[in-house]
Amino acid sequence: MEFLGGGNKIAAMIPERKIMYGISPPLRQYLYRFDRLREIPNIYKELTRFTGAVPYEDPRGRETLWLTVMYQPEVIDDLRKGLIRIYSELKIGRDAAALEHEHLLVDRIDFGDFGNSKPFRIRVTNLFNDNSDYFYVKQVDASRIYGLELEHILSPNRINYFIKGETLIEEHIAGVPGDAFLRDYLPDPKLNKVRIAKEFTKFTERSFIRLLGDMRSVNYVVDITPDFEEVQYRVRAIDFDQQSYEGNGNIYLAFRFNSNRPITRIAFGVLNRKSIDQYVNEEHSQMARRAKVETTRLRALLGIMRREQIAPEAHVRRLALELDRMHGTKDFTDCTSMGELTAEHVSLMLGV
Repeated sequence: MEFLGGGNKIAAMIPERKIMYGISPPLRQYLYRFDRLREIPNIYKELTRFTGAVPYEDPRGRETLWLTVMYQPEVIDDLRKGLIRIYSELKIGRDAAALEHEHLLVDRIDFGDFGNSKPFRIRVTNLFNDNSDYFYVKQVDASRIYGLELEHILSPNRINYFIKGETLIEEHIAGVPGDAFLRDYLPDPKLNKVRIAKEFTKFTERSFIRLLGDMRSVNYVVDITPDFEEVQYRVRAIDFDQQSYEGNGNIYLAFRFNSNRPITRIAFGVLNRKSIDQYVNEEHSQMARRAKVETTRLRALLGIMRREQIAPEAHVRRLALELDRMHGTKDFTDCTSMGELTAEHVSLMLGV
């Protein structure tokens, strides 16, 4: 695969809404086996009962896509109890029910009328120290579940989420939103351009290997960690709706998106071909190691994924042709599902 080399960068066209796929019995059994199913309030529908909303502005006064929503007093009282219970289980686990939670307060609920899952973002504040945290309540979609699981298995990041019925609960992934990082941090003369270029290279390769699409700048965050001499960066996906869904192969290449052009230009400027190849090989090696450690889990997931429809047949046929073209093979011609394409691609790229 040619990364950051040759060709013009394109603005991939993605439909505003993808088809939502439910969780099949085999996938639900997998989720039960790996402790992703929990007895919590099935609260998504209750959250949609808001009676008013105002645009949410970030701390700098910039308008966002989120709306802060409001509820009738009797509705919000019940919602807060359920949300605190969910948050406690997300952070503490099954023992959370035995603990007292009077110090926790749900002080804001935001609604995002965008994307596929139409998420609610819940802010919880600890009254003892005024520290706030977030989690998300979304509609269940099989594409997103496969994306979350593949992220947990193959990436350097652990993912904390669970499901009840058609409600998906996700832990907040901390970091600077990609679009804000490119706008506010990239122009900083103190930025270590080589380190962020290296991380973006590895992130792009990681996304491509497991066929995670739509990594525009709004769909990832940059985790910035001061080190003893330098600053470390890690790029983390936060949107998994386009896992193994689109037929356009360019959608799985983060550097092809117009919104990522600033970081792509920097990578062209500070990395030569040998450096790029080195970082790509490092990512392959690290992902292959994780795949071997989690062999049982990965095989179980991909085995279920192979047998399920999680994308239109036309998308499968087109992506098979494009992957064969990208790799100069005929390995994908006979694949009949996105799960087969994903399993074949992981095997081809990682040798596992």
